[in-house]
Amino acid sequence: MSEEMKREETESKPRPIRPMRGGRGMPVPKGAIKKGTLSRLIKTVLAHYKWQMVVVLVCILINSAGSLVSSVFLQVLIDDVIPAGVESGFDSVAARLGGMIAGMAGMYVIIVIAAFLNNRIMATVTQGMLYHLRADMFKKMQTLPIKYFDTHAHGEIMSTYTNDTDATRQLIGHSLPSLVTNSLTLVLSISLMLWYSLWLSLVVALFTFTMTFIIKKIGGGSAKYMVERQRSLAKEEGFVEEMMKGQKVVKVFTHEEKAKADFDVLNDQLYRDSVKANTYGNILGPILGNIGNFNYVFLTIIGGLLLMAKLPNIGFSSIFFGIGALEIGILVAFLSMSRNFTMTVNQMSQQISMIAMGLAGASRVFTLMDEEAEKDEGYVTLVNVKKDEAGNLTETTQRTGVWAWKHYHKSDDTTTYTELKGDIVLDDVDFGYVPEKQVLTGISLYAKPGQKIAFVGATGAGKTTITNLINRFYDIADGKIRYDGININKIKKSDLRRSLGIVLQDVNLFTGTVMDNIRYGRLDATDEECIEAAKLANADGFIRRLPEGYQTMLQNNGANLSQGQRQLLSIARAAVADAPAMILDEATSSIDTRTEALVNDGMDKLMKGRTTFVIAHRLSTVRNADAIMVLDHGRIIERGTHEQLLEQKGTYYQLYTGAFELE
Repeated sequence: MSEEMKREETESKPRPIRPMRGGRGMPVPKGAIKKGTLSRLIKTVLAHYKWQMVVVLVCILINSAGSLVSSVFLQVLIDDVIPAGVESGFDSVAARLGGMIAGMAGMYVIIVIAAFLNNRIMATVTQGMLYHLRADMFKKMQTLPIKYFDTHAHGEIMSTYTNDTDATRQLIGHSLPSLVTNSLTLVLSISLMLWYSLWLSLVVALFTFTMTFIIKKIGGGSAKYMVERQRSLAKEEGFVEEMMKGQKVVKVFTHEEKAKADFDVLNDQLYRDSVKANTYGNILGPILGNIGNFNYVFLTIIGGLLLMAKLPNIGFSSIFFGIGALEIGILVAFLSMSRNFTMTVNQMSQQISMIAMGLAGASRVFTLMDEEAEKDEGYVTLVNVKKDEAGNLTETTQRTGVWAWKHYHKSDDTTTYTELKGDIVLDDVDFGYVPEKQVLTGISLYAKPGQKIAFVGATGAGKTTITNLINRFYDIADGKIRYDGININKIKKSDLRRSLGIVLQDVNLFTGTVMDNIRYGRLDATDEECIEAAKLANADGFIRRLPEGYQTMLQNNGANLSQGQRQLLSIARAAVADAPAMILDEATSSIDTRTEALVNDGMDKLMKGRTTFVIAHRLSTVRNADAIMVLDHGRIIERGTHEQLLEQKGTYYQLYTGAFELE
């Protein structure tokens, strides 16, 4: 046993299988908003726009105070200025009246400036927060493991980027500022009303309790169904995205009517939730408005009775000016403040559903951000090295084409360099996507540098799963996987994946030129290297026949190319990566027989000197493999060369001869 393996036995422990999150969509509890969402959102906004929000708060305070200036002006005008003018003539109060008007005008100028600043700053803050939220979500998404995307509908993830962020924008830009403004207005209104008259304030309090009760009942329902509406919308968008992606399959199997029926179910649910949400939200305003009207009438009647009875008026002002009779100016001002108070309560109630929807959106955004990132405890890195005549390896920053694993040993404070060759060993590996269902059991195999290992077997036997474990898209439950004698758990995932070239059955081409898509395999590759890779994959011929050759733009996952051409570009991308180990998962599945002969020639060149794992259903493509592994229900039941397996006349023999009999 090597020194590395001895260290490994003492340092490495089997990793338990983590349960996967079941279900599709973002895991927000039904009918609930994640606790602490509002405070977290406020902290996030302040982290990016602290001084701007301070200015906004000052502007809101000015606007709230300004909304009550007219009521105070009326009270002073009726109770002080007009009586003084009646007694001593208009000329004696003209100067005072002019001063009051000038003061009011100045106050309203300040209010207009504050409103302008508020709107201007909030426009910047709102759009800026959209930018930061989406940037943070995308950054987080790049750190998530493959299993997250396997268990979440892509359409619902997209809904988080669009609908949920838009709901959050409405919350930040409109609902929260409106809530703060209205809250301050209520506090100032209540304070001013208590200053003027305790008796009239009690009447307002009675109607306020009634309004609060109705808001709790109806507003709570509106908030609940707004959250449900947001969730239903995400489900519908997820379904639409899935149907758009599979439109050809829908038409091939003439499932248009079935697709429409399934969509109608989701659309009906969205309709019902939207109707309920808007019904609750729309009836609340008129109800509160009418209660405000009743409040106004009652105040007028009671105020009139107090005026006629000349009963003593008690308010906080009495502490400073003594108890006096209720004056008509106070009643008029109080009626104005009461109207302003009920309108403010009504406006706040209208924001309940929008706040709930915004919080639901923000909750889903934060849920994505809180997803557990892909863990990587690896510390062995891949570095460029130079090799001298004696075979000693020296690390260098220059690209030499020779790579080595840089392994720091904490136990004896030494660093060793192991040349990257592509020696891969699986030792008694067990794995399951979920704990209660094991997919692979006791998988043991080795691939020496330059060997070609093929996996064959029925669909679901575990072929692709093995290659996913080599890439560490998932972590094994038990056993070990060694790469050049190093446990892959110790290798940084990014470096591990850099050392592996992969060609998948499902090709993904990105928006960009053909050259860009080939260069995706290695971003520092030159144009000449990309062209050589295309020639190696026999893709150069069809690329040069494209309208603009290598500069032809590809969009919509290369929809303007055939499936076979897209596969050839994927092979060229792997070729330019120039990795010592290759994984070919049905790499020629979309290529016709004639093209396959050309590709196989290129593939043989590509695989020369590289450790290669091949998954194939066409058994004719794996006859020249150094070893063929036959899998069944997660176990290797046969292994050997093509000739050896035919002599055994077991499962491989049946698959191979049966395939040709069908032909």
